[in-house]
Amino acid sequence: MKISCQEAILPGQTFAEKLANAERYGFDAIEVQGRWLEDPAERAERRRILQDSPVRVSSICGGVPAHLIDIDPAQRRTTVESLHRYFSYAAELGAVGVINVPVFAHDNHMPDLQPYLSRWNLCLELTVAMLQSVAADAEAQGVLYLLEPLNRYEANFLNRLDQATTILGRVEHQRGVGILADFFHMHIEETNIATAIAAAGSQVAHVHLADNTRKEPGSGQTDFVPGFAALRRSGFSGYMALECGLSGKAETVLPESVRYLHDCIARAGE
Repeated sequence: MKISCQEAILPGQTFAEKLANAERYGFDAIEVQGRWLEDPAERAERRRILQDSPVRVSSICGGVPAHLIDIDPAQRRTTVESLHRYFSYAAELGAVGVINVPVFAHDNHMPDLQPYLSRWNLCLELTVAMLQSVAADAEAQGVLYLLEPLNRYEANFLNRLDQATTILGRVEHQRGVGILADFFHMHIEETNIATAIAAAGSQVAHVHLADNTRKEPGSGQTDFVPGFAALRRSGFSGYMALECGLSGKAETVLPESVRYLHDCIARAGE
């Protein structure tokens, strides 16, 4: 298992500075902000900088609209078109895939059509339908659409890993889609994080890390070891990216968190 860090929380005025700090702090990879990648010159510059660094790009977060299942067909089309571009960026940068949330709670205006379909089931059916072509596109480009369940305060659809596995089980192009398991959201929604990860198994393709306070791992009271052990048993060897605030200065708490996580990974293998 490899440790990544979101670009936004790394100190540095430029991508080169952020990448150098990621290497200095002990990170294996960086999760890049998607909004920078629409500029071809910026992508080319990042590729050039990455060639001279041992730090890889784990994933792309942000930039793609969270309107995959918007009630407005135009919004859905825009999201799919954006995903197509971002899959190509992920392939270009060597990333595992592109992170996306089908819809946030404040944008979910799906009607309740009971007794035909509840709003939740309508969201489910539309997500499955939309992912058929999206997953095929990702698979063709050799990357993944990373489906992320969120906690109930951020999403009123797709909150748990078992719900994500239900969706993936109905998607034809399995090689183009995976689950993002976020420890902060799981801390709220899952009865047992390790059990939920074990049940999702090899469908977990990427991980987000934050402690219970949504600060860096090691700053709160989340026990990461059982979850890491479950990931290891499922064969997960991918990236786990810090998506969190910081409890202190980045140059102090980020390397401390990396050391803490390496210890957790080691104990998960005992």
